Amino acid sequence: MRRFDSSMIRRMTCVLAGSLLCASAALAQQASRPQPIVAWSAKPVQATPWTAPNKPHWKLSDVLAKHAGQRSWQEAIVSDRDFVAKYISMAPGEKTPRQFFADDRVFWFVQSGRMRVSIDGQEPFVATKGFMVQVPYRTSYSIETEGSEPSLRFEVTGAQAIPLYPVDATPAPLDGRKYLKVTYTGRGTYDEVNKPYIDFTKDVVNANGRGGPFVKDDKTFANMIRGAGTPPPPSTNLGHFHIGYGEFWLILEGKIDYLIEGVPFFSAEPGDVVYAPQGRWHRASFGGTGMATRLAINPRPDGMHNFQAPEND
Repeated sequence: MRRFDSSMIRRMTCVLAGSLLCASAALAQQASRPQPIVAWSAKPVQATPWTAPNKPHWKLSDVLAKHAGQRSWQEAIVSDRDFVAKYISMAPGEKTPRQFFADDRVFWFVQSGRMRVSIDGQEPFVATKGFMVQVPYRTSYSIETEGSEPSLRFEVTGAQAIPLYPVDATPAPLDGRKYLKVTYTGRGTYDEVNKPYIDFTKDVVNANGRGGPFVKDDKTFANMIRGAGTPPPPSTNLGHFHIGYGEFWLILEGKIDYLIEGVPFFSAEPGDVVYAPQGRWHRASFGGTGMATRLAINPRPDGMHNFQAPEND
């Protein structure tokens, strides 16, 4: 019969205790995960149509081809109840006026070129390809293209947001509006999530990061979703739909595979924009063989995802 000395007994006790702790931790983690709730959801019988400029898939290559030879141009990509999104090209030396928005953040992704960004309260900085920049409400900012090439950005603003100007700036004419001097108080701030900018290539790709929210407040959510390419799910997996709002994605890296109700399966590449109207089933997955990232944009940080219920529920 094998004898166990006191030190062996202590080691065995520690191993057993560690195993119990691991098992308890795993059970606790499972218990803390939200359990799916089955309910009736009012999905539109007639699928919500795409209304121009919204469409299932905007290819950046098509946008660039349309504006070939132009140095300053704008192309409307998204316009719905919540957001307006555009591709904006500015020629070298071109500069926006100092402006701000009353109640909405503005954010953009630099697709190419160099731009000097000046934001009240921040040191001016140069944003190049891959930078994501955001400005809180009631905070003045301006953008100027540097270098010999145009700068190109994908910019998102609130649907009802119109520019306001500091009193020492000259407002640009706006149809149906008359600019008056007013007074106001307060302005938006930055925090641990909402930062002036990140360099996506340096801070996420080169750091092998997982992404996460870049903009998150009570009515704007721009979330980087990153992962390795995998085979697409079966066509029986419809994904989910949202009630009351659409969702769109800017592809930042790699390939993203999409299945949207009423649209054949397709893949989107960097710079492309994909849009799913409210109430339509949609599914996004990481395509290709490398890493892929999409910036998911919608107005609800905790928006409800209506997934398929199991057949026996």
